[in-house]
Amino acid sequence: MSKYYRSILIALPVLLLGMLICSAVVTDRYFLWMSFLFLAVAMLPFYVRFERKAFSSREIVLIAVLAAIAAVSRVPFAVLPSIQPTSFVIIISGIVLGGESGFLIGATAALVSNLFLGQGPWTPWQMFSWGMMGLTSGLLGNTWLLRRTAGRVLFGFLWGFLYGWIMNGWVLLGFLEGLTWPSIVSTYAMSFYFDLAHACSNAVFLALFSANWMKIMTRFQQKYGLLQVQERRKIS
Repeated sequence: MSKYYRSILIALPVLLLGMLICSAVVTDRYFLWMSFLFLAVAMLPFYVRFERKAFSSREIVLIAVLAAIAAVSRVPFAVLPSIQPTSFVIIISGIVLGGESGFLIGATAALVSNLFLGQGPWTPWQMFSWGMMGLTSGLLGNTWLLRRTAGRVLFGFLWGFLYGWIMNGWVLLGFLEGLTWPSIVSTYAMSFYFDLAHACSNAVFLALFSANWMKIMTRFQQKYGLLQVQERRKIS
């Protein structure tokens, strides 16, 4: 992991803690808006770093196409809450193309898919959640965890819950005026089914299709010299 990403991952909890302290000391009336500010500050470094890099038109098209696939694949499954292949596409994209591309594909997929499903205050939270999913899959792409199908299944299953837990923050801040431990526990308890459905769908898609997708994307990436080809690893 580079020093840049290590610094960001250390800074995020510090920013969140500062937001919580400021809200507790000053007032909780603007806690929701402060959360949006936190999300914007958290995502800004990734967009700035991506913007400063030199990419060819083919590389930009590849990222745009994968973001579109991740976004559009969410629409047909809208009738099945939390069951969709979007997270699968984001995780595989991060593993093959790297953390920066994974973050951008995840964040963009959330924004684009909500053009069809509806934009709202939840959109920045989805952008952050799916963006971090793509980032972490890229950062761990060359580790023992994501080299094997079983590890990818476990990773996707855990992120199904992590995604839901992050999104619960928007529910708590958007609908509950006074945060109490009972309200927090009940919110997370009510979301358990949806988080479990998301986790299981991630596991199923990754178990069935991850190896083939990674081989195809890696071959395509190497053939056209797109982005930086990561260190060759055994895909199983």
